[in-house]
Amino acid sequence: MAATQASAGLERRMRWTDGFVLSLTMPAALIAALGYSIGALGAWTAIALWGASMVLATLANWIYSEMAAMFPDTPGGIPLYAHEGWRSRLSIVAPLASFGYWFAWTTAIAVFGLIIGSLVQATWLPGQDWSVNLGFVDFTFPILVALVVVVALWAINRTGVEMTMRFAYITGGLLLIPLFVFVALPYVSGEWKASNLSWNLGGAGGSSLQNALVWLYIMSWTSFGVEVCATFTPEYRNGARDTSRALKAAALFSLAVFVLLPLGVTGVVGEAAIAEDPVTFYVQGFEQIVGGASDVMVACIIASLLLIMNTSLADGSRALYGMSTEGVTIRQFGVLNRHGVPGRALLFALVVNVGVLLFVSNPLAIIATGNLGYLVAHVFALSAFVLLRRDRPSWTRPIRLPNAFVAVAGALAVFVAVVVVVGASSFSITGYGGTKELLIALALLASSVLLYAYRRRVQDGSRFSFRESAHEETPAPVAVP
Repeated sequence: MAATQASAGLERRMRWTDGFVLSLTMPAALIAALGYSIGALGAWTAIALWGASMVLATLANWIYSEMAAMFPDTPGGIPLYAHEGWRSRLSIVAPLASFGYWFAWTTAIAVFGLIIGSLVQATWLPGQDWSVNLGFVDFTFPILVALVVVVALWAINRTGVEMTMRFAYITGGLLLIPLFVFVALPYVSGEWKASNLSWNLGGAGGSSLQNALVWLYIMSWTSFGVEVCATFTPEYRNGARDTSRALKAAALFSLAVFVLLPLGVTGVVGEAAIAEDPVTFYVQGFEQIVGGASDVMVACIIASLLLIMNTSLADGSRALYGMSTEGVTIRQFGVLNRHGVPGRALLFALVVNVGVLLFVSNPLAIIATGNLGYLVAHVFALSAFVLLRRDRPSWTRPIRLPNAFVAVAGALAVFVAVVVVVGASSFSITGYGGTKELLIALALLASSVLLYAYRRRVQDGSRFSFRESAHEETPAPVAVP
């Protein structure tokens, strides 16, 4: 595969289709999270909220395509856009957005690793129900499997982007099997029944509006994650054009899946069965539609989870690398290994996830914890679109959206901010966490500012300031056919 060099040091080896394949992480994540929302809300309510969250994410992806084209050689994705838009007003937006983004992507790896371990145990090795008390954790077979998977994915990613993409294509191809079965075949098989779906927005405690906003908060990591394509902008062969294509294709494909998948699978299996077993209910649906082959279905689910973990590791490591090269966190992470990938950032992600697996009693709460910083990053990135249009009107924009998108970006930033406030203060409605998780999330964001100050004062020897000067020169034009 021919490669050119981006100014960030990363090689341009990827096509836009590679970015699209990595974005299949979000339909895969939907498979992992869908059952919990249907069990709590009813299928019609869940479909409406998943669809709404994906519509918002699609609008955001269109907005990010313009900013990705403005900075085609700089790694980091949406935290970079937040940094560029806010740097002359509030410099600490950079570490807040970057660290919140990185933490959400990186720590999800441990959660999905544990789900894989549980599926392997339940499906093929039910006798492996042993537990060893190590004092700080009850070490179990699912934890062992998760550790093996995390280390294996780290080894794959550290050898270069080509190996990462080969693995993504394999797992992405397996993911398409259950998507096809549950999106297209329920209506052909005659197993689909509208009576299996219901509305239940007010049943989880709190008002209907509050419940909707809290569940949108939980769902947003999955839906807004289609922006992952932007993180690899310096690695696309044509940074601006390929990023735009990947972002838009990812958003439109995921929008269709987020509506059609829950509609099809619930119409076959029914809400009661999904609520009883929110992870492996797909096996029952698979058997009802095509008959037998439950092992094939479980293997496809595991493949989808591996795709999530692989993409999360690749995306999070590049975000951390971009943070370092942009001066947002310590220098040590801004180093590429001999394979041209951020090896130190990958190793740090490995250490963090091993720690989560061994020391955190409820890894699912990590998702709620990380989601706060992740959505804050989106609020800053979307508002940065408005600020960049105002502050840098003469900058080259190879992709320029209609002016109406300025208002769309502003309104979307405000709405996501409302979702953050309501969702983060009402964790208990979904059972994903509580006050402790909120405090942990705030402490993590505060630590990012401390690391930023250390980088400025100690490693760079410069004065810490709450405002930085913006770039004055327009980057070289990038042709986008």
